Amino acid sequence: MIPTSIKVKNISKVLELSYDTQVYDLPYEYLRVYSPSAEVRGHGVGNEVLQYGKKDVTLLRIEPAGNYALKLVFDDGHDSGLYDWNYLHHLAVNQQTLWAEYLQKLAAAGKSRESATINIKELK
Repeated sequence: MIPTSIKVKNISKVLELSYDTQVYDLPYEYLRVYSPSAEVRGHGVGNEVLQYGKKDVTLLRIEPAGNYALKLVFDDGHDSGLYDWNYLHHLAVNQQTLWAEYLQKLAAAGKSRESATINIKELK
């Protein structure tokens, strides 16, 4: 399903997708951790790579990929994977469930949404 409108909202860090009367705000972090790239999805079921530390990721630009998809370029260097119209719609309508699953996977792995920071005092 092709969105009728796509808006980048950098202040709130969301990509707004409209489908006729339905509007969905997809946070950049959500889009990044559910990237359709092989780097994230792996090469087959069970080979997915859990993404973490992406809470503050920013979308740098969107590039069209023909008439069927978007390439999203993030400030953490991730720029692979094409978000086709069906996948974007899937992310939009299943956002609540997918996000809950992601948070469960993070917790189970002992990982965080926060970016890794180094405490200078710990290095001394």
